[in-house]
Amino acid sequence: MKVVMFGNQWVGFDHYETWVNVYKDPVTDHGKISKKGRLTLEQDAEGHYFTTTEGRGDPAKDLLVTVFENGELLKEYTFEEIRSRAEVPLCRSRMQKSVLVAETSEKYCATALTTKTIEEELVDARRKQLAAEQRLTQHRQYPPGTETVYSYFESRGGKFPEVVFFGLQYIIKRWLVGQVVTKEKIEEAKAFSDAHLGPGLFNYAGWMHILEKHGGRLPIRIKAVPEGAVIPYKNVLVTVENTDPKCYWLTNYLETLLVQLWYPCTVATNSRAQKIVIAEYLIETTGSLNGLPSKLRDFGCRGSTSIESAALGGAAHLVNFNGTATIAGVVLARDYYGCEMAAFAIPAAEHSTITSWTKEREADAYKNMLTTFRDGTVACVSDSYDILHACESIWGSQLKEMVEDRGARGVGPLVIRPDSGDPATIVVQVLDVLGSKFGYETNSKGFKVLPPYIRILQGDGVNYESLKDILSNAKNHGWSADNISFGSGGGLLQKVDRDTLKFAFKCSYAIVNGQPVNVYKDPVTDHGKISKKGRLTLEQDAEGHYLTTTEGRGDAAKDLLVTVFENGELLKEYTFEEIRSRAEVPLCRSE
Repeated sequence: MKVVMFGNQWVGFDHYETWVNVYKDPVTDHGKISKKGRLTLEQDAEGHYFTTTEGRGDPAKDLLVTVFENGELLKEYTFEEIRSRAEVPLCRSRMQKSVLVAETSEKYCATALTTKTIEEELVDARRKQLAAEQRLTQHRQYPPGTETVYSYFESRGGKFPEVVFFGLQYIIKRWLVGQVVTKEKIEEAKAFSDAHLGPGLFNYAGWMHILEKHGGRLPIRIKAVPEGAVIPYKNVLVTVENTDPKCYWLTNYLETLLVQLWYPCTVATNSRAQKIVIAEYLIETTGSLNGLPSKLRDFGCRGSTSIESAALGGAAHLVNFNGTATIAGVVLARDYYGCEMAAFAIPAAEHSTITSWTKEREADAYKNMLTTFRDGTVACVSDSYDILHACESIWGSQLKEMVEDRGARGVGPLVIRPDSGDPATIVVQVLDVLGSKFGYETNSKGFKVLPPYIRILQGDGVNYESLKDILSNAKNHGWSADNISFGSGGGLLQKVDRDTLKFAFKCSYAIVNGQPVNVYKDPVTDHGKISKKGRLTLEQDAEGHYLTTTEGRGDAAKDLLVTVFENGELLKEYTFEEIRSRAEVPLCRSE
């Protein structure tokens, strides 16, 4: 048997040399129609690109190149080739190639990748250059006599009024613990900086000082709120300061790395906000929070920018829920937070495993799911062609006895998955059809509940805003939230940025020539970017409200910031269960 994929869509397979053209075309969204058959990418006489489908293309004209086969990379491109192909037409006609830049970049890339695996090189690169370009020259920019630089990290506002703090332990363990500076790394970083910025700007003496005096361990102290803490915005979350006066420049050199905390904090905050929405609707329409931890699943891995971002965002979501399709997040929670198994999954169909049976045999595809996964919960995407027809005529008629048998045996529900159309509308339509075919009960709150052997999962177009619309529309049509679970991809892991919660890392205090200086910024063009002054503490008042005290006026005995890292050593470690407990929503605590 052979299978062929286009993007992430299966377009054809042969079984005993009989080719089948595979496609999806959901009636709820024809914009999601996929291509059929074997494909070629060609150009016409005018140079316009076009894709030929169903095996009708000319292989001799196919522009697709075999780059990987049977474990072997068959075609490799240089960065200069890629730049040349991507150049805009106006520049291409005038472009003057820089031989020096080309030779330098190719030499550096070739040298770096000859002796190490790509993964090793990426790790080394982060540890050698944990800063943006501007950081490489900051050691020359501070006032003469600077001894201490003290900076802090906070959310200055944004979409949500509070922040779930998560991810610092991963960053510290992954990038900062132990000896992270070596002579080899310093020399390579110097060579890179000389080629990138120009000779003589790299802080060679500073890095050699860290190597020789501190054994390559970073003379830095990091204090932070406990992971999982939910803190109102505009409060300090992290402080960083150097512990060696000769390394004053190191504090903000680490800004680029540490500000990446914005991502797990934002995902955890977004996920928790959605948990609150679901919990409120469950209480209102069922009177119970049963099943809440698995109500929102992470479907975001394939849309993430990297495996690392999927892992970090995926783990952040698991602070609040225990359902995911992002295995990397489960692994990160295990490796960096000691949680042996942070989430659980169920067998689930995707479009390729359904459409490969063809439209004519759609019922056979669904029957295969029921027979193959006879025991335990199983999910089946059902919108490849017509979701309402699938619910009424296939699940609700042809396969009805098999679905009901799951209930009789008590083996776990069939979860039907719409995956196109307007989410708030299609969920109610599917519930109505399933209710007409399988019946329903009315719960103590007066809302309809499908039999326990059948549920639905909406995994398309789910985010904080649409979640409210879906649950509200279901409630308005008399359906309990117990019938529905959710999967979120882009809305959970991708459609966020540093400004979602307006994260910032700013210097607030320094010692220059032995004198303390309260440092701040307050641009007249945006007073919302005003920064805090002096040394900071995070405290709670008598009513439990958080407040940040500035200019060294706080009570150190009441400070909630904990020293988690100092001079290359992780001093405080949190378990995933501790983090989950701190982040739990109040409605769940009362239950």
